[in-house]
Amino acid sequence: MTVAMVTGSGGLIGSEAVRHFAGLGLDVVGIDNDMRQEFFGAEASTAWNVRRLTDELGSAYSHHSIDIRDRDALAKLFARYGRDIAVVIHTAAQPSHDWAVRDPFTDFDVNAGGTLNVLQNVREHCIEAPVIHCSTNKVYGDRPNSLPLVELETRWEIEPGHPYEQGIREDMSIDACLHSVFGASKVAADVMVQEYGRYFGMKTACFRGGTLTGPAHSATELHGFLGYVMRANMERRTYKIFGYQGKQVRDAIHSSDVVSAFEAFFRNPRSAAVYNLGGGRHSNTSNREAFALAEQITGQEMITEYVEANRIGDHKWWIGSTEAFQADYPDWKQVYDVPMIVREIYEANVDKWVPQA
Repeated sequence: MTVAMVTGSGGLIGSEAVRHFAGLGLDVVGIDNDMRQEFFGAEASTAWNVRRLTDELGSAYSHHSIDIRDRDALAKLFARYGRDIAVVIHTAAQPSHDWAVRDPFTDFDVNAGGTLNVLQNVREHCIEAPVIHCSTNKVYGDRPNSLPLVELETRWEIEPGHPYEQGIREDMSIDACLHSVFGASKVAADVMVQEYGRYFGMKTACFRGGTLTGPAHSATELHGFLGYVMRANMERRTYKIFGYQGKQVRDAIHSSDVVSAFEAFFRNPRSAAVYNLGGGRHSNTSNREAFALAEQITGQEMITEYVEANRIGDHKWWIGSTEAFQADYPDWKQVYDVPMIVREIYEANVDKWVPQA
């Protein structure tokens, strides 16, 4: 038996990883206790996605409703599969800036403590298995906001000729800046993943994601940018724009492109690797540009409300460079761009989100 263990298996990246690695012929063990519902309410539940995985994959998928903070339950599961575990894909997290402030203990216990629990179990039970960790560009805190930006009609953009013109690289410092409580807990997890790679010689990678997106997102206001833009438009909700004139820029990468990068690392792993992984120059958008795309697809105007104050620690402009990853894995190619992503989100959810007459 060769096993891929996926935490957060009901989520966007987790479920995409489950399907992908099952498609490679691995038995997939999923860990997800639907805390997304607890974080964001019933509309954000991932239970529907778990049911779909179970129906689609049958015996190739084994689901376990375990909290990654539960060390005993996690240890029993790792011990059960032991050295049959060929890869661990860690996507489980509390993913929201805003929610973290409400309950910093839970945020840190899930993001930092849960990651440590996963790492230590890999060390004890399957030390040869690569650990693929979903980190975030929020580990850079608000430092990207110190970059020289210019205001254009629909977006902020970096000054031409800047060293980061093609995207922010991993050499940007993560120190001495404002992170948000969520960003700080993800820094702790990110650094610990690197440390287990360096100190114990384990194969580990931190993928510092930009906007990770796709049709399997349980989109909600506090998490899931492009999915929530489409949902708000289709369900006629008011979309709140937080600061920056709605010109803040995000790069967006489809979940399929993310897990193809995971596969590349799995096949040729390194120790303590760190990669920015987002849409880069290939796939990025501002709020205003995303609204225009949604309106073009549905034929309906966005309903918006502007809130002057930006979210604390929020990036005014983020386009990450995938240069480091592509240097190590030159066969990896990005398929999706923002228009393709938004169109697919619409088509996958039109039956759910468009009010029936």
